[in-house]
Amino acid sequence: MVFHVLNRSAKRTVLFEKPFEYRAFVTLLEKAVTRSPIALFAYCIMPNHWHLVLAPKTDGAVSGFMHWLTTTHARRWQDGHGLTGLGAVYQGRFKAIPIRDDRHFLWICRYVERNPLRASLVSRAEDWQWSSLRGHRERSEWLAEWPVARPSEWDAHVNLPQTQAELDAIRHSIRSGVPFGDEVWMRQVQASLRRSTRRAHGRPRSERLDSVLEK
Repeated sequence: MVFHVLNRSAKRTVLFEKPFEYRAFVTLLEKAVTRSPIALFAYCIMPNHWHLVLAPKTDGAVSGFMHWLTTTHARRWQDGHGLTGLGAVYQGRFKAIPIRDDRHFLWICRYVERNPLRASLVSRAEDWQWSSLRGHRERSEWLAEWPVARPSEWDAHVNLPQTQAELDAIRHSIRSGVPFGDEVWMRQVQASLRRSTRRAHGRPRSERLDSVLEK
């Protein structure tokens, strides 16, 4: 299953300001991908948060991948800013939202790679160095092939505004954590979660969810 994964800084702290800070996180992300059974399809690093679109290759892979990535980055960020031991870097546990690998996958990738343009950080989405839109153009080997066909003229498509209905649906999924797909598929995923919760009574919630969502 594919996931839209995101995390934000605590107290809206700017995590990435200078190019070397972004570059260091991209290097860390690449290392996390190469050391974990994860397929990374898309990403975007913003000043105080980041988005990933990925799929685990084994059960539990998302939790292990994210734990290493966030704890390693938080430790290095605190060391670099002289803030070791002075509070959390991230606002909490990451969000991992299941998305269906059809047109919904394309909507999420477009949303993720369009972030810098939507935030007026660049005039064209491909001008942002710290996203997979640039990475795919440069054929980064650690980025995986998409589970659906990548449309031709994808760069131009990303630069076109998304409809308000599309944005509202994506933002609702992010806020509520509900799976992102058509209604039938969403009901199936949610039913699987409920069945797993009943079977796994007594296990930690995060472990229960990971065991289901990563299948």
